[in-house]
Amino acid sequence: MAMNTRKGFRFVPYEASEITPFDKLFDIFQELITHTSGDFDEAIDWLRELDKEYELTDENYTIDDFIEDLKAKGYIQEEFEDGGGKGDDGEEGEGPGGNVSITAKMERIIRQRALDQIFGKLKRSGAGNHKTGKSGQGDEHTGDFREYRYGDGLEHISMTESLKNAQVNHGIGSFQLTEEDLVVEDTQYKAQMSTILMIDISHSMILYGEDRITPAKKVAMALSELITTRYPKDTLDILVFGNDAWPIPIKDLPYLKVGPYHTNTVAGLQLAMDMLRRKRNTNKQIFMITDGKPSCLRLPDGTYYKNSAGLDDFIVEKCYNMARQARKLHIPITTFMIAQDPYLMQFIREFTEANKGKAFFTGLKGLGEMIFEDYESNRRKKLK
Repeated sequence: MAMNTRKGFRFVPYEASEITPFDKLFDIFQELITHTSGDFDEAIDWLRELDKEYELTDENYTIDDFIEDLKAKGYIQEEFEDGGGKGDDGEEGEGPGGNVSITAKMERIIRQRALDQIFGKLKRSGAGNHKTGKSGQGDEHTGDFREYRYGDGLEHISMTESLKNAQVNHGIGSFQLTEEDLVVEDTQYKAQMSTILMIDISHSMILYGEDRITPAKKVAMALSELITTRYPKDTLDILVFGNDAWPIPIKDLPYLKVGPYHTNTVAGLQLAMDMLRRKRNTNKQIFMITDGKPSCLRLPDGTYYKNSAGLDDFIVEKCYNMARQARKLHIPITTFMIAQDPYLMQFIREFTEANKGKAFFTGLKGLGEMIFEDYESNRRKKLK
């Protein structure tokens, strides 16, 4: 900005500084480390290939410089194997070298990025695209304002907004505050929610050239970040199911992979209900992300009954029984079906009817938005 003595100030266009070389690579690296399930070496190999094709770096800042910055910023750590490591002079020694892994700080960054990618889209999508929860005289602020209604508590009146209205409506000279000027900050009931998120990790989640597990993993990371930061009184537990089902901690989500598994939906539902039975005084729900084809059961003798050819009546009936059991326990199941096969969609419809739950038939593109919309809608219901 410079002074012109005849015309006053002369303004020149402001040019924002370009993104730093590190930040440019870091954004790409976060996506790659998610797709490679936390495999640093594979992610860097992909980054080097992209660098060759798109010239992401130059002689002033290389991929090796980027790796050193990742270490310095605490995003990765190196653990040396026997025979490797640094000598007394601080230089790398001979031998196999170290294994590089991402740190807890990096895991958190990945979850935050997933939240921004998915939940950020919801906030930017505009009116009309999503359900709205009921609000009223609750105890959780929504950030929205409305006019005062008879019976609203004084503690909910926003004095700042109300005084603004009074100034606009009556002027400063003859200032007065009337009922018509009052503005209330809307609130919603805090319905503590216990959610189990079931993720199908059977082999079919990467079949047919479609990566279904990475979007599911991103959704899980984003949902976990949302709940822990925005709704700390809510709980989220995550379980995966293949031939069997088992819980996984949130910190392990970036490393989630599919396996050479069939799909034991019954085992997943059994575990989910067992986990929810231990939750007291909360609303309970199950979210299930699957391609919809149950193909495995664990029999009482410990062996597996498997059938990947179409839908097996024996397996399917067990799934319906689990849906009905969950209904008796007042646990709704919301299924996010990420395959489009008509016979599988029909199975999910009947499964949903047995539970009186909900089903969303979606491709991978809208998966995150649908899950967030449903979660927000469910937890905002007024407590009876």
